[in-house]
Amino acid sequence: MQDQICYDNYKNSADWLQSRTKHRPKVAIICGSGLGHLANALESQDAFPYSDIPGFPHCTAPGHAGRLVFGVLRGKSCVCMQGRFHMFEGHSLYKVTFPVRVFKLLGVETLIVTNAAGSLASSYKTGDIMIIRDHINIPGLGGFNPLNGPNDERFGPRFPVMGAAYDKDLRRLAWDLGKKLAISDHVQEGVYCMVGGPNFETIAEARLLQRLGVDAVGMSTVPEVLIASHCGMKVFGLSLITNKVAMDYEDQQVVTQEEVLAVSRKKSHTLQTIIMELVAHLGSSTA
Repeated sequence: MQDQICYDNYKNSADWLQSRTKHRPKVAIICGSGLGHLANALESQDAFPYSDIPGFPHCTAPGHAGRLVFGVLRGKSCVCMQGRFHMFEGHSLYKVTFPVRVFKLLGVETLIVTNAAGSLASSYKTGDIMIIRDHINIPGLGGFNPLNGPNDERFGPRFPVMGAAYDKDLRRLAWDLGKKLAISDHVQEGVYCMVGGPNFETIAEARLLQRLGVDAVGMSTVPEVLIASHCGMKVFGLSLITNKVAMDYEDQQVVTQEEVLAVSRKKSHTLQTIIMELVAHLGSSTA
């Protein structure tokens, strides 16, 4: 393995953070491309650049600020990743998912993941929010899984069951909140697929994914969900639909990262509102 999975490495990072903040979060939020403004809503902040935290890799993807922000959101103590790590940046999956096991050692019980994604479902519109019901892990099917290598039972079992990785109660709560906030017309629920990237999909690839039952596709999220589920955390995921994936060879529309980020910035308020309300409704106050 490129990196040695070692409990002490995670413990070192967790101890470093706990010695520098009084926050003891039960909720962690990973912000996807262009969605990092949610971290700005946290009160009583303690913020740390990833480059300062032992064991954390550097964040190089556009639209990812690269900070870990602790604070209080709607009465709950939270930690927020203002930007995530990706395979396409050259990081091993050990590094991509490193923060999630650190969160486990910090006492986090619920992980909320967000991403920007392209839609394959004909009924989805740009700007819609998709509650993630399930996922397809294309790199994982090819043997690239963050759970590869020695298993440490202090985190979880050798063969975790992933059939219910995305918590049913949290998904139902998000639906109810969508109705309460009068935005249910823009809320979907579907299957997310992770591809390795960094290129956008070919027409043939997009058609294949649609036949597999994929509703939205992106280049992240699944590795973190695998580790969080392995660690026994509750997981809730949202995709902001930033573009329609081309399915026809006659389609001349070209998707760019700049356009994806522009839609993320424009439409992120709705996603952030759902997350803030969801956090407010979580069972135990940790502030």
